[in-house]
Amino acid sequence: MRSTTRILCGLATVAALTVAPTAYAAENPYERGPDPTESSIEASRGSFAVSQTSVSSLAVTGFGGGTIYYPTSTAQGTFGAVAISPGFTATQSSIAWIGPRLASQGFVVFTIDTNTIYDQPDSRGDQLLAALDYLTQRSTVRSRIDTSRLAVAGHSMGGGGSLEAAQDRPSLQAAVPLAPWNTQKSWSSLKVPTFIIGGESDTVAPVASHSIPFYTSIPASAEKAYMELDNASHFFPNTANTTMAKYTISWLKRFVDNDTRYEQFLCPAPDDRAISDYRDTCPHA
Repeated sequence: MRSTTRILCGLATVAALTVAPTAYAAENPYERGPDPTESSIEASRGSFAVSQTSVSSLAVTGFGGGTIYYPTSTAQGTFGAVAISPGFTATQSSIAWIGPRLASQGFVVFTIDTNTIYDQPDSRGDQLLAALDYLTQRSTVRSRIDTSRLAVAGHSMGGGGSLEAAQDRPSLQAAVPLAPWNTQKSWSSLKVPTFIIGGESDTVAPVASHSIPFYTSIPASAEKAYMELDNASHFFPNTANTTMAKYTISWLKRFVDNDTRYEQFLCPAPDDRAISDYRDTCPHA
């Protein structure tokens, strides 16, 4: 009787080990790429080869065109997507480095031009949403995108625009405002997981009157984090920035892809030397 029991228990263990990977995959269907490490999220390129395509302003409505960066292979399935707006008087070239860096980690990325370089945050928010609609409905890469996994980001007035877009479209999975500027200070109705990155020495959108009040006003019930880069100016998103990139990747992976493998980089709060302040609600798996 004992032998039979041992055999049955052994068979049950083997069966559990056999089905566990399948069950795990079913619970996490959006994981893309290998298990992350500190070095993999700091690298200038991830594991995916990247292609790009230009979108003329003449071919779109509601925004000014841009450049789409996307993983070349779809062997692992479809991808989440993020639209990114530049700041006041700037064009997509000011944030171009972000496109291939995020795409190589397993996202479709659309760095956009705005209708005019003087557009205000509310307009830029509308344009980010128009860009996502184009990306998922009309673009040549639409079949590569999971339309339920979309995000927005932006610099300066584009960052303020990403807050506007997240408030207007709560179905978004994430927002990443970079040195955001906006005259609206309260975002009490925002529900989208939002990761605000500010610069300690920003004199254009000082964190004390922009990033920090924005973060504070977002409800505690929402997933949110605020990271302040040590001695960084307003223009830190305009050149390759490893600290900004690694935690932006982690936030997008965690909330756009529901990939809990990246939670280790966000919770507990990171303590990189380049970070002067970090506040968060610590996302939960």
